[in-house]
Amino acid sequence: MKIGILAIQGDFDAHRKRLEELGAETVLVKTAADLEGLDGLVLPGGESTTHMKLLAEEGLLAPLVEHARRGMALFGTCAGAILLAKEVKNPEQASLALVDMTIVRNAYGRQLESCVTAGPATISHHPPDMVFIRAPVIERAGESVEVLARRDGAPVLVRQGSILVATFHPELSADPAVHAYFLKMVRNGRG
Repeated sequence: MKIGILAIQGDFDAHRKRLEELGAETVLVKTAADLEGLDGLVLPGGESTTHMKLLAEEGLLAPLVEHARRGMALFGTCAGAILLAKEVKNPEQASLALVDMTIVRNAYGRQLESCVTAGPATISHHPPDMVFIRAPVIERAGESVEVLARRDGAPVLVRQGSILVATFHPELSADPAVHAYFLKMVRNGRG
């Protein structure tokens, strides 16, 4: 199984290490050609407006959307979640618009309000660790979006078909549950 990690900005290396610990072959994606032959792709945290700018500059926007529409499994964390949302607020910004949800940027507060917590989730028998750093909030999840975990009632881990979204950073915890779930999605036919 070959998983790409978008490597144009953000902490993509933590995702690479976690996926390799779980037995996946990884590819750092910097160009449209790097998308070929992948079974899945991780869109890491970082700064979502910078991601969108660099995706456009590197010619990755249209190829990424096309691969997703053909069924490539995607996993967006924090800024990656913002990139995947159909609607972005605080402020409004362009996105890939692949998941039927409305997301509010930096809704949990500034860097000082960052925290690590655990919460119930349907993906594992134990509550996974969730690292929130200037995290967005999923304000609305469409009917086709399955909520897999919540924090204080708000969805923080969701899935729509072959796309998984986390508003937190699972790559920064010692808990591999979220990445393992993504790899299981890929193995089971990406949807």
